[in-house]
Amino acid sequence: MILPLAVMLFSVFPLTDTDIWWHLACAREWVVTWTPVRGNIVNVHEFFQQVVSFVYTLGGAPLLVAFKALLWGTVFLLFLLPLRRKTFGLVPVAVLAAALFCFRFHFELRPVVFSMLFLGIYWNLVPRIFDREGFRKIPIVLLLLCLQWLWCRFQGLYILGPVLVAVFAAGEFVRKNHGGKGLALLVLLFLAMPFLHRDGLELFLYPFGLLDRLMGLTESAVVFAGGIAENRSPLTLLMEGENVLADILAILFAVVSLALAVRGIAKSPRRTEPTTAWLCITAVLALAAERNIVLFLPAMCYFVLNLERPLNMPCHARRLGMYLPVVLLFAVLGVWCRSLLPYDRTMVSSLRVPVAAAQWMKSNPHEGRLFNDDRAGGYLAFENPGDSTYMDGRFILKSAEFFGRYLEYPEKPETYMHDVDSLGVDRAIFPLRYYARWDGVISAMLRSGKWGAVYVDSGFVVLDRKNLR
Repeated sequence: MILPLAVMLFSVFPLTDTDIWWHLACAREWVVTWTPVRGNIVNVHEFFQQVVSFVYTLGGAPLLVAFKALLWGTVFLLFLLPLRRKTFGLVPVAVLAAALFCFRFHFELRPVVFSMLFLGIYWNLVPRIFDREGFRKIPIVLLLLCLQWLWCRFQGLYILGPVLVAVFAAGEFVRKNHGGKGLALLVLLFLAMPFLHRDGLELFLYPFGLLDRLMGLTESAVVFAGGIAENRSPLTLLMEGENVLADILAILFAVVSLALAVRGIAKSPRRTEPTTAWLCITAVLALAAERNIVLFLPAMCYFVLNLERPLNMPCHARRLGMYLPVVLLFAVLGVWCRSLLPYDRTMVSSLRVPVAAAQWMKSNPHEGRLFNDDRAGGYLAFENPGDSTYMDGRFILKSAEFFGRYLEYPEKPETYMHDVDSLGVDRAIFPLRYYARWDGVISAMLRSGKWGAVYVDSGFVVLDRKNLR
């Protein structure tokens, strides 16, 4: 299929998500910052970390990028596999490919790619549970329960497995209006899988804490919902002028998909496919937070291609309808090829993580504590584990009070200066390019006369306290 191949190609870009380095560091040893960590933390990403660490050991960042591309291509292949016997025109394929190109930077190497991989398997196998009788269902159920057990240690979104099973079970109940107890028991079996792991209760509760911090359902979680860009709604980000094209497309596709799905459900509730209900769920999630767009895209592609019908058009219109999508596909492919030119062959984004600065810091150790921007924390922990970091991208490990104060630093340099003095910080590293919000803090440090810039490159600056050198 064209779309899975396109997604595979579009996923070829450097490791821009900085959390991957934290995961690689945790595969070696659980990363401990010198700042406080909340209690009752369970490493829900343990299996993901071991897998990516194995791949990185074999071939470094380039192999990780290839692995990422293969995973995302497989995800879309699995979601579109039920349509393999259906014929559809080139127009919707070309339009979807162009749209997916705009969303390509969402196809990062994060634990969510394994959640989508498991969902794709469920997408194909769960319907077979209800298509078969008696003992013929058991092997499929057992296989999916094993996958669910594995999923619990790949990402906190394992809860989507039972949700998808529940959606198909509800559709089965509506169609046949019987078997409610058996269907409920099936869903409960999937929900019980976390308890077969160590820290079972904490693992079971993890998705609910994640949802809280994503949506800001409790007072303590509001700072995480609003302070983390990917937790904000695409509409909010659009109003702030961030990722304008991708946000417009996300809102447009989600709203249109919701309207078409709700219309279909209202027209014939008993004949509604469970996949349509799943589209509604993921569309709502995508509108709620930018990070959920990847949950929505495969279901949207399935829905669009499943809706497509051949049109009775005049001969010249059919020829035009064939040429235009071909031109569009080649245009997208050309832009993609051009986008590869600036990439470093190391496939590490040196402007997003402090590649050179980390090497300098390793060669020039310091005695006190390190303050770092959250996006640099994971890479520093991976490259220089002997120097404990202040912060990294795993905000769920921190309390709301700590994270809220951290977010205040760029706007209140005086608060930052007070804290680093009282905490014994003698070295700080800040980004100068991507997400460079520390200009006021850097200026305040240099003006104080207590700090000096000891290393500067195109992406990062390192400052040391003068009286400790």
